[in-house]
Amino acid sequence: MGFTPKTIGILGGGHLSRMTALAAARLGIRVCILTNDENSPAAQIVPFTFVGDNSNHALLKEFASCVDVITYEDDSIPLETLRYLQKFKPVYPDDRVLGITQNRVRQKHFLNEVGVPTTRWAAINRANDIAKAMEDLQIERAVLKNALPGVTADKQMDFVVSQDAKTAWRDMNATQLILEEKVTYSCEISTIIARDPLGQTASYGPILNERNDHNVLIKSTIPASIPAQLSKKADTLTQFIAEALDVIGVLCVEFFVTSDGRLLVNKISPHPHDSGHWTMEACLCSQFEQQVRTICGMQVGAPGRHSDAIMIPLAGDEAAQLNKYIEMPNAAVHLYGKIAQHSAQKIGHVTLVGPVPVDTALGISSNQTDAPIPLTSVKKEQTS
Repeated sequence: MGFTPKTIGILGGGHLSRMTALAAARLGIRVCILTNDENSPAAQIVPFTFVGDNSNHALLKEFASCVDVITYEDDSIPLETLRYLQKFKPVYPDDRVLGITQNRVRQKHFLNEVGVPTTRWAAINRANDIAKAMEDLQIERAVLKNALPGVTADKQMDFVVSQDAKTAWRDMNATQLILEEKVTYSCEISTIIARDPLGQTASYGPILNERNDHNVLIKSTIPASIPAQLSKKADTLTQFIAEALDVIGVLCVEFFVTSDGRLLVNKISPHPHDSGHWTMEACLCSQFEQQVRTICGMQVGAPGRHSDAIMIPLAGDEAAQLNKYIEMPNAAVHLYGKIAQHSAQKIGHVTLVGPVPVDTALGISSNQTDAPIPLTSVKKEQTS
């Protein structure tokens, strides 16, 4: 596997595309994006931008003619778009992978068929399915989630058996839902794996993720403070899933760590992930460089984590503290070129790094609330 400079086409112009393009530039690889926003974060830095709808076949064909290989920054891309582009150029991860990962029901089917543990679940196609699912699973509490990609993909709500199913169905306002048993868990972790065309892999994590009451990621910490055997099991399951999907590119696997020490896969995403932003400062080869390497036919890079890290998205109160982070000697600030439309919008992230445990490097004592939480010290209910 040699190095041949190529031009990468990326569907989407958000912050993940932006950071992938920056990683590509370090390797002398050009990036062309297709986005519906001419001032998107990636469009501000790449040399070539196509502006338009990703369902326009004429535009897609022209886009494909300008690149050597194509990828995408999130799983909301229509499958038909990928299948059309694959007529002209290779797309990684391919349409089979996206077809499984972009729908929560198909994800769960795939994971369970290959023997990967998840929460118990049921597909919901109409309001009457909700009560039947609760009865079949013999549960009283559940989480309803939108099963399909799009702007409401992360929408979810708690549901108890005494609630009115028709009202819940109407409030979710989706064409397909997934109902999942509500589980009590100790923490949420994620792992990230890169896999090249020869099946060689490089992994990052496990990463401890913390979310707010709105299910928004507010902190990712590496290393995660979980027992060594659970870390090894998470790595093994991630490797198994990547191989079962035959993925080329970067894959993120999110897990619940249950109160009784089990790992349940919550979600898989076939692209660089927000919980892996820290790899740009704490590793020899970031998740974004791995994406570039693998889809361009190069072998995976050695991840080589040399620092512990905490990644904090810049939104709300954290964004208001931007100047504080800019002045911190061990903070790497990334701004995405976004103009915030509201206080909760993420405008960037900051990674705090230290060659020793980050809490020590930051002078945080172990009894403070934002220190890493031991696995046994907190119980949460499923929210993501």
